[in-house]
Amino acid sequence: MQYKTFKDNIKLSRLGMGVMRLPVLDGDDSRIDYEKSQKLIDQCMEQGINYYDTAYIYHGGKSEEFLGKALAKYPRDSFYVTDKYNFQAEPDYKKQFAQQLKRMNMERIDFYLLHGIQDAFADEMVSNGCIAYFDERKKAGQIQYLGFSFHGSAEKLRHLLTLYPWDFVQIQLNYYDWYYGDAKELYEILEEADIPVMVMEPVRGGMLANLNEKAAKELAGCGNDKSQASWALRWVMSQKQVQVVLSGMSTEEQIQDNIRTFSVNEPLTEIEQNSIQKAAKLQYEAVAVACTECRYCTPNCPKKLDIPYLLKNYNEAKLGGAWRITHLLKLPEEQQPFACIGCKACMKHCPQSFEIPKYLRELSDMLQKE
Repeated sequence: MQYKTFKDNIKLSRLGMGVMRLPVLDGDDSRIDYEKSQKLIDQCMEQGINYYDTAYIYHGGKSEEFLGKALAKYPRDSFYVTDKYNFQAEPDYKKQFAQQLKRMNMERIDFYLLHGIQDAFADEMVSNGCIAYFDERKKAGQIQYLGFSFHGSAEKLRHLLTLYPWDFVQIQLNYYDWYYGDAKELYEILEEADIPVMVMEPVRGGMLANLNEKAAKELAGCGNDKSQASWALRWVMSQKQVQVVLSGMSTEEQIQDNIRTFSVNEPLTEIEQNSIQKAAKLQYEAVAVACTECRYCTPNCPKKLDIPYLLKNYNEAKLGGAWRITHLLKLPEEQQPFACIGCKACMKHCPQSFEIPKYLRELSDMLQKE
């Protein structure tokens, strides 16, 4: 296992275990299969993984309790636990934090985050006193390092960095979002601020471990037998600001494959980097609306909708879930996808002849279900 030195000279495994996709009983996410899940934690510990990431809402609130029990047989200084304050689930941060310590039966949480900050509720969340309270808990020794995980805009990220001397920030980072999302911009903001980056979704919710035929063929053409997931993980590790790469491993086979990837330092060659970029393009064209944001459509929309922006959110919802785009509901009604009247004026000017009204209807349907 490779390790990287963090603050205070502590060494963190480059691979972290995300405790959110554990084996469950009868398909019920809140009923963790303790026997199978314990074996996974034991396997991780045996292989040198020392970073374990849970949250208040994972597995219906049962992940924290399981993790505390699963790690109880190991010396407390042999692992680091990450947990998160979820503003949407329980705004009372004092109550939630106390409950988390009790669930895990621990006196401290090593890495604590404000969970999944989005533009829609960021200001309300950070102005409720939680940062000052968690800073107090840090000074009292109940939190070792304080940070936040983020699903928002570059502008909001820059603002959050001015509020507190954060020890780390967790973002969604993978080669797909680097080329077809905002991951590159977010990463570079943190790199410029010299803040360690913890990575979630390195294989984009499993998408980069199950590429379409053309994308898979592109990577296979590099001439080795590495798994698709390993390509994604090696790409993330190549970003120098990255500290820990989280993987929600749910099988022994996934752990074994990831351990092989993280056991050696194998930088990507220029040829491999180019193949990854080509694979990202092939995957994007297969699963998303490949809008180039030329904006030929917008001057002709009678409702003056920002069509490229809405299509970008459509892609995000299709690939990552509609929960990621609920911020659209904060827009004025005349700017929301519901305002589309289906006149098809946009299609007449789209160089790629996209069925834009159809996608905006789908986007509206996804928002209504949230």
